Amino acid sequence: MRFYFFASFIVFCIWLGYEIHKHRNMEAKDYEAFWDREHAANSTRRKSLDGLNYITIPVETFPFGLVPQNEQIAEYEQTIRDLAKEPVVNLTGFSNTDLKLEYGAPNIDLLSLYDQRYTTLVCTLQSWAALLYKEGQPQAARVLLEFAIDTHTDIYASYELLVRIYKEYSAEDQIAGLLPVAQQLHSLSRTRILTFLEAACPKPISDTDTGAGSQ
Repeated sequence: MRFYFFASFIVFCIWLGYEIHKHRNMEAKDYEAFWDREHAANSTRRKSLDGLNYITIPVETFPFGLVPQNEQIAEYEQTIRDLAKEPVVNLTGFSNTDLKLEYGAPNIDLLSLYDQRYTTLVCTLQSWAALLYKEGQPQAARVLLEFAIDTHTDIYASYELLVRIYKEYSAEDQIAGLLPVAQQLHSLSRTRILTFLEAACPKPISDTDTGAGSQ
């Protein structure tokens, strides 16, 4: 019995040593691959940014001035007006290495600025829409939220509030139209947003529900 236990222990130690060695080799290869890719990215020359998907902010359709007494809303409105004059690009989900490989290392600071503006844009739209909704302007909030989602925002609260507005105005059929956008997201919130939208979509009416086929 003791011999069997001792032999099993030796086999376990050999297996454990093998697994540790294999894991370390894999980590070393991953580490080397990462730095090889980073080196290649840092060596990439500047490329044209003409092909970027620049976002045009349709200020002419936005609900400015609906709640003039609200100073916070006024700040959001000014932020949007300022952003409308600058290049804005959604680069969510792309690492700096990805961007340098695609557009050249010399462009990384400019690309980061474009993406920071996008983050400011969608955060401001969400905050502005939430305040408009609170102030009794749900349709105005809807305009902002629909635009934000068209740009592929990954802010969960924007989808949540827009779905609430759709339901309040008996426009549940619009919810399904948000799914293709959510499916194309490149962020960690993608799964949560998809799960929420799928649950919020109107369920098809079955024959049992309508009483079809009953005698």
